[in-house]
Amino acid sequence: MSSTHPEISVVIPVYNEAKSLDPLSVRLSAALANCNESFEIIFINDGSQDGSLEKIRSLCAETTNYRALSLSRNFGKEVAITAGLDQARGDAVIIMDADLQHPPELIIQFIERWRQGYKNVYGQRLDRATDPRIRAIFTKLFYRLVDKYGDVSLPSGAGDYRLLDRQAVDALLSMRERARFNKGLYAWIGFRSVGVPYTVESRAAGESKFNFSRLLQFALDGFMSFSSIPLKIWTYAGLLISGFALAMALYYWTRTMLFGVDLPGFPSLIVSITFFSGVQLISLGVIGEYIARIFNEVKGRPLYLIEETINYTRVDKKEPQTTQD
Repeated sequence: MSSTHPEISVVIPVYNEAKSLDPLSVRLSAALANCNESFEIIFINDGSQDGSLEKIRSLCAETTNYRALSLSRNFGKEVAITAGLDQARGDAVIIMDADLQHPPELIIQFIERWRQGYKNVYGQRLDRATDPRIRAIFTKLFYRLVDKYGDVSLPSGAGDYRLLDRQAVDALLSMRERARFNKGLYAWIGFRSVGVPYTVESRAAGESKFNFSRLLQFALDGFMSFSSIPLKIWTYAGLLISGFALAMALYYWTRTMLFGVDLPGFPSLIVSITFFSGVQLISLGVIGEYIARIFNEVKGRPLYLIEETINYTRVDKKEPQTTQD
């Protein structure tokens, strides 16, 4: 194939991973060379502040197979992946992290499955030994909730590390929603899928950029993007509370008819008012979360802005951007 149309594109979002990029480049280039396919590697600098952009420039200066986008600020991993997919030209696109927890050598098996006709080939992690225990527990709980109450079923152990056929990539890019939960989108588009088991390696350098608050927000975005249960649950809660109130009214009416009127208890009145006020505020908060997401969608802002491109002759106008070659 021509150099303008590689068979394989590799999309790598980068956020403060300067120390990981050299070992990643060595292992990734070796793995792709063994595949005997024409390829390109696209780094997406997502507002890094540690010298990652300088390291990416250095790598791109060595070969035209390396290309890069530098976003104008940190837009988040999900959007950075979308930016890379927008510019990937390959017949198949591989998405992977820059920290070497996704072993590049697995790419050979990805391509083999793709050649067999699979269009959505995902890395299936065998365990979460590299995750903190509390994070592993909450992650497991989250996936159970999505599987039980969500609109899609997420394959066990599947993440961002995967190969997508061009048809699957185009389907994914047709969805421009802003509260992106890519793992759900990968499952939603369907296509013939298969998992390739692997063991997650230790990070080459640094530490995870996802703290508890960011993971919680990510989980909320994912769950609310693929489930309306948080809204429906308050309908059921309202029916339950109303039924309880009617039962209590019947009880007090019967008691009054039999024994006369007694002085109502002040503490129980305050507790009841406080409880039901809390229920109302929680339900309004859930509705507010959905309204906030609707508001973000209707504003129509671009998903991202590009500040600089490296080894590009042009950038497709899929998002408003400024460029510096």
